[in-house]
Amino acid sequence: MSEHAQRATILEVARDAGVSKTSVSRYFGGERERLSRDMQRRIAASARRLGYRPNQMARGLKGGRSRLIGMLVADIRNPFSIAVMHGVEQACREQGLSLMVCNTDNEPALEREHLALLAGYRVEGLVINVAGRPSRELEALAAQGTPLVLLDRSLGDFEADVVGLDNARAIDSALDHLQAQGYGELLYVSEPTAEASSRQARLARFREQLAARDLSGEACCLALDGNAPALERAVAAFLDAPATRPRALLCANGNVTLAVTRALQSLGVPLGETGLMGIDELDWCALVAPGITTLAQPTEDIGRTAVDSLLQRRAERERPAPPRRIHYQAELIARGSTRR
Repeated sequence: MSEHAQRATILEVARDAGVSKTSVSRYFGGERERLSRDMQRRIAASARRLGYRPNQMARGLKGGRSRLIGMLVADIRNPFSIAVMHGVEQACREQGLSLMVCNTDNEPALEREHLALLAGYRVEGLVINVAGRPSRELEALAAQGTPLVLLDRSLGDFEADVVGLDNARAIDSALDHLQAQGYGELLYVSEPTAEASSRQARLARFREQLAARDLSGEACCLALDGNAPALERAVAAFLDAPATRPRALLCANGNVTLAVTRALQSLGVPLGETGLMGIDELDWCALVAPGITTLAQPTEDIGRTAVDSLLQRRAERERPAPPRRIHYQAELIARGSTRR
């Protein structure tokens, strides 16, 4: 960094942009909406040219605002988490906020540690994809005035805004498609549901709809890590059992779709005659012949809406509204894996 960039000040930015020092302060202090778009562009250009970087920690100590949004994800390796995180980060950046991400690896103890860490940084809002049941910790954050949004998974004993997929409608859409393609015997494959309300909702809807639609089927719930042989045996048992109608496998999320695809390839099962469909659209699904049918979640919109909800909650502090549930619809992407 140049010597000039190191000593650039808010006053120099103001002079270079031809605006007041107050306007620059508003731009970097979360009040950009009070400035014209032309003024915002000039300030941004001058800051880049001069190498100006505001001291956000100092601003937080002075004004009581950290400009940080916290995000807690249950599994950062999950493609869904990564895709939603992108939407959250984009929305934060547009609002002059920075995103601080913590990964819990689906460990409730680590989740509690990260919540304490984020509270210490005085985050201005928290988007959380829960791994356990941290209701007590979340209640403490809410009591301090921190807006909270639950992502994808809700908690029975803690009320907050929830943003995610309409799980019941997603299962209905999947079954509509499979039935229309002539499949009548189904195996629903999911990771364990105990700590994830979204998994519970999808499994419950699948079981409920089997009888309502005159379908035959069963569910298989198992952990994926190190369980490839067990999954392969479960898939083989389903395919080897006597059947009177065409069979298909419905996968509860992207990680399951990948694991089931590997199992089918290992068993030498061609896709299409045996159907395969997954919730979550992943890049590789179009590359595995003949293409895997999916239900795509609008992950960018989900992430952006989570941030919008936080900002709305912050604006409503004096007169808070009841918790909101914002559910998005999945988009069917039909490919060869469900074409008989």
